Amino acid sequence: MSVDSPATSNGVQDATELEVPAGPAQAEDSKQRSGGVQSIERAFRILEVLAGNGGVMGLSALAAEAELPLPTIHRLSRTLVDLGYLRQEPSRQYALGPRILLLAESSSTMLSVVARPHLARLVDELGETANLASLDGDQIVYISQVPSRHSMRMFTEVGRRVLPHCTAVGKAIMANMPPAEVRELLQRTGMPRHTEHTITDPESFAEQLAWSADHGYAIDDGEQELGVRCVAVAVPGVRAQLALSVSGPAGRMSPETVARAVPLLAAEGAALAAELA
Repeated sequence: MSVDSPATSNGVQDATELEVPAGPAQAEDSKQRSGGVQSIERAFRILEVLAGNGGVMGLSALAAEAELPLPTIHRLSRTLVDLGYLRQEPSRQYALGPRILLLAESSSTMLSVVARPHLARLVDELGETANLASLDGDQIVYISQVPSRHSMRMFTEVGRRVLPHCTAVGKAIMANMPPAEVRELLQRTGMPRHTEHTITDPESFAEQLAWSADHGYAIDDGEQELGVRCVAVAVPGVRAQLALSVSGPAGRMSPETVARAVPLLAAEGAALAAELA
C-alpha cells in the first residue's frame, strides 16, 4: 500500500492542515505540505490518463497507466467520484464525470481568447480563415476561429467535433504521437469516408503522418469537405494537443499560398506555445 499524507474521510487532505504556523512542528508541516501536493498531483494524473485513453478505463489499467498503487488509485478515484469529476459505469470502469465539463468549458474560453490575436495575424497575412483546434479524447474539437474577410470563406463552428483522420489539424497532431497510439485511436474511431479524397487505409494514413512529421505541417485536401484545402501546424511543447490551421477554397489555397502559410503558422504556433508555457 502506498504511503500518503493524512486525509479526510473522502480521501482529500483538508487544506486547513496545511496552515500550521512555523515552530517545533515545522518539519511535520513540511511533510504535510509535500503529501498534500502529492495527492493533488496524483488526482490530476488520474484525470489526464483517463482523458488520454478515451475517457473510460478499468481500475487495474488505470493504476498501471498512471504508475500508482492500486489502493491509492482506488482511494483517489472514489474521492473524484464523490466530487463529480469521475463516475463509475455499471461495468465498474471509471469514466470522466460531468464536473470536468465546467473546467473544460472555462479552459476552452480562456484558450480561445489567448489564441485570437495569433489567428488574426494569420488572417491579416494570408486572407483565409484561421483556426485553433485540439485533440480531445478521440475527436478534434475547434476552439477558436477568426474568419476570412472574403465573401466566400470557410466557416467551422467553434465547438464542432470531427474525427481526426480527415482534417489537417488532426494529422498535424497525430504526426507527433507514437504510431502505436495512432493505431489504437484509429481502431476506436474507424476511418469513415467523407469525400472521395478521404484516406481510409491505415497504412496510407501512416505514410502521410510520416511525411507530415518530416515536413512539419499537414494538409487536408478536400478530405473533410470537397473543394476545401487546409494546412495545419501543431503547437509545440504544450501538454494539450493543439494545432493551428488556415483553410479556404482550394482555388485560393494554391501551393504558393500553402508555402507562405507554413512558416507563418509555425511562428504563431511557437508564439502561442510561449504564452501557454
